[in-house]
Amino acid sequence: MSPPGPAPQKQPQQRGRTWLLTVALLGVLLLLCLLSAGLGAYDIPLGDVLSSVRHRIGLGGAALERVPESVLWNVRLPRVVLALLVGASLGCAGALMQGVFGNPLAEPGVIGISAGAAVGAVASIALGLSFLGNWTVTVCAFVSGLLTVLLVYAMSRSGGRTEVVTLILTGIAVNAFAGALIGLSIFFADNAQITQITFWQLGSLAQATWPKVLAVLPCALLGLAVAPFYAGKLDLLALGERPARHLGVDVERLRVVLVLVVALLTAAAVAVAGIITFVGLLVPHLLRMANGPGHRFLVPGSALAGALVLVAGDLAARTVAAPAELPLGVLTALFGSPFFFWLLRRTRRRQGGWA
Repeated sequence: MSPPGPAPQKQPQQRGRTWLLTVALLGVLLLLCLLSAGLGAYDIPLGDVLSSVRHRIGLGGAALERVPESVLWNVRLPRVVLALLVGASLGCAGALMQGVFGNPLAEPGVIGISAGAAVGAVASIALGLSFLGNWTVTVCAFVSGLLTVLLVYAMSRSGGRTEVVTLILTGIAVNAFAGALIGLSIFFADNAQITQITFWQLGSLAQATWPKVLAVLPCALLGLAVAPFYAGKLDLLALGERPARHLGVDVERLRVVLVLVVALLTAAAVAVAGIITFVGLLVPHLLRMANGPGHRFLVPGSALAGALVLVAGDLAARTVAAPAELPLGVLTALFGSPFFFWLLRRTRRRQGGWA
């Protein structure tokens, strides 16, 4: 039996909009990456950036002089690549969280990943730990973030099931406890440690290096590769838990796997970049408004748009107030908070609220 009249017209329109949006995101992202690689305290023309990149990958071009070559490959490009990985991880994690919880207000911080990672980082700074050299803070933040998620999940599980409300409330309690631990660490820290803790919490990509890129790369790629395979099941889960079970979705297993994927993506991002808020919350919202709620585009699209937002944010953070550099986490919150407030007002006006 053929489908009703409007559907055959709507589906090609939807596919066309999806492709158009994907191409637009890729185009803007590529342009921003080139601008971010070229602009800064030492400007490098875009033609020189392209020439150097083509030379390195064996497609012609020519190497630059020693100083611009060093600035480009040792300072700018590691920072651009790290922004891509961190932004993609946070955007994708936000889309997964909102799909798993069926709640547009969900983000990775809800179940304590960011706060848990912050506890590990702050404790390692306050205690003066250095067992892994410069990697100590990063490793402590990553391990602490993962352990926090496992703790929240274990505390929320009862009778072989995990209710969403219990998971969120446990996350709120763990977030509060983590905040207290961070406060205690700051109370006992000296002035130099307090300064280091403050700058870590503000979020920044200023310390980007190729080793840091390589450190976050496996976790980010693994999470970003796995997430799209669960998009179809998230679409079914959006119908409600009971209908999803009737359609063959193992909801509990889906929730466990995706919470672990979110933990992997977020802990890796927070460990190398500090606390960067609102990317995981707002990017899926924007894409949902632009292209609808289907997760087959929303999950990879959020990764793409998250990368775009963070590359743009990092470029603004280091050029708007040059030669000083604004904290990236502060910048995302500064623009994200008013937008979120506008989103709340818009939804309340159109739908009468989130429920």
